[in-house]
Amino acid sequence: MIAMQKWKKYMCFQWIKTWPGGSGYPIIIHQYYCLPGNDCENQVKNKWAVEVSGISFNGFRGTGMIVTSALIIWKALMCITGSESPVVVVLSGSMEPGFKRGDILFLHMSKDPIRAGEIVVFNVDGREIPIVHRVIKVHERQDTGEVDVLTKGDNNYGDDRLLYAQGQQWLHRHHIMGRAVGFLPYVGWVTIIMTEKPIIKYILIGALGLLVITSKD
Repeated sequence: MIAMQKWKKYMCFQWIKTWPGGSGYPIIIHQYYCLPGNDCENQVKNKWAVEVSGISFNGFRGTGMIVTSALIIWKALMCITGSESPVVVVLSGSMEPGFKRGDILFLHMSKDPIRAGEIVVFNVDGREIPIVHRVIKVHERQDTGEVDVLTKGDNNYGDDRLLYAQGQQWLHRHHIMGRAVGFLPYVGWVTIIMTEKPIIKYILIGALGLLVITSKD
């Protein structure tokens, strides 16, 4: 059942605000209808208004489906890889020549012990952005079985203790987000450019939104 409410009058048209009732989609649709007794010279306007409403509705629905699908895929990757962030972008040149700025890394986090030589992504208290560096030293505690990890960038002179939180000498397992198991070169530059130049990000988002809303499929 469709409920209707008079909104306002404009020339020979009446602007009707409609919305699906019951279990319908909770979205407002605007349509134009010819008023009784008026000679509507162009009936196409009515059809155009309904068509625009349908395009807008389908656009919002399409955008919602895209966002929902992306979230489902991301959650699935988290479950499969065991990592809270299955894909990361290299933001600096500290791991050159192996990994360059803009490379995308694919992460996996298993229960296997962390070994020297592995490339890991880790979080440090007080830093918002994760760091991608190589494990250079592992110290296993005999009494507790816990593992202390020291990291270093391949292109850096010293280890990462200056990057750790104040007074912290080692990383522990809860700091590690995942091990690097694969990469794609340069693909992450899109993310870097949008981060460093927000105007480009807004233009791309606006263009994508406009494309989705105006698409009839």
